[in-house]
Amino acid sequence: MPGLPAIAQPPPAEPALVRDADDPQLNWGACPAFLPAGCALAVLHGDPAADNVDVFLRVPGKSYLPAHWHTSAERMILVAGEMHVTYEGQEPLVFRQGSYAYGPPGRAHEATCVSDTPCVLFIAFESPLDAVPVESAR
Repeated sequence: MPGLPAIAQPPPAEPALVRDADDPQLNWGACPAFLPAGCALAVLHGDPAADNVDVFLRVPGKSYLPAHWHTSAERMILVAGEMHVTYEGQEPLVFRQGSYAYGPPGRAHEATCVSDTPCVLFIAFESPLDAVPVESAR
């Protein structure tokens, strides 16, 4: 009707979702070559080449992840297993199932899945997903 203000329509709502680490519909892909054999990544939400991507990282039990860093901060929750992570300049951190952890951007770190079973780590990245290997002190 003439004279009435236009009412903006909200964009279509994004669907809510839930994913379990053992969901058969997850699409597990390869990790960067410097990470251990058997390592896999599943994108849960977002685009790995864009900001704000959520992933599951799965590594075999008793595996070592060499030193690396990320452009983005990482917000993590360990879903399965037990993982020990050492950030440059800090004592090792112990991640147990349900542990929350924050990893600062640009801070080199290395990790070991110390459990016999695979470790599954939920990671929320603020910036596009990357993992840059560095010379390990191990």
